[in-house]
Amino acid sequence: MIDYISGTLKSKSNDCLIIEAAGLGYKIYAPASTLQKLPSDESPLKVYIVEAPAGMYGATVNLYGFSTKEERDMFLLIKEEVPATGAKKALEYLDKISKSFADFKAAVLSKDSAMIHSIFGFTKKTADKLINALKEKIESIAISGSQKWTDDKETTTPTVSEAVMALISLGIKEAQARQAVKKAFENDENLALEDLIKKSLKHIR
Repeated sequence: MIDYISGTLKSKSNDCLIIEAAGLGYKIYAPASTLQKLPSDESPLKVYIVEAPAGMYGATVNLYGFSTKEERDMFLLIKEEVPATGAKKALEYLDKISKSFADFKAAVLSKDSAMIHSIFGFTKKTADKLINALKEKIESIAISGSQKWTDDKETTTPTVSEAVMALISLGIKEAQARQAVKKAFENDENLALEDLIKKSLKHIR
């Protein structure tokens, strides 16, 4: 079993990279968030590896690479625990979650489906599926770093999370929607959802 590969980055594309190590070229699939952070070609590189069967009857094995053990642990958790999720789909999920592993973990533990939808871009159905599949398992995943949105009131209650989601559905950018809801919510924390949305719209420029 391969734990990691350390070598020279030879090339990268939209979904994979090639690392040369000990005279061998390894094709490694990776999430877009990892590929975007890679150095230029011919740079030294170390990636943590997951081996997964591919093709009919698992006759071949694909390699999946991650820049940190944290990313790899989250990938394995999603692939193994979320129903009907293979390696490629788990990479897509991981790419969205990489916005903030700490916030995603907190949202799953608090069963905040609205936050997973509005902040991470999952559909409501997928957000619920992730919560149901991971709520008993994600606590064991060690996450470094702090939450990005822990101090923003729009992510602390279902009502304000739903307001953010509603503004996004109207075509308003996520950051702008969160800021507008925050301003409206700070002025009156007892607003009903419909009133909070209306007040938030007044803060959209």
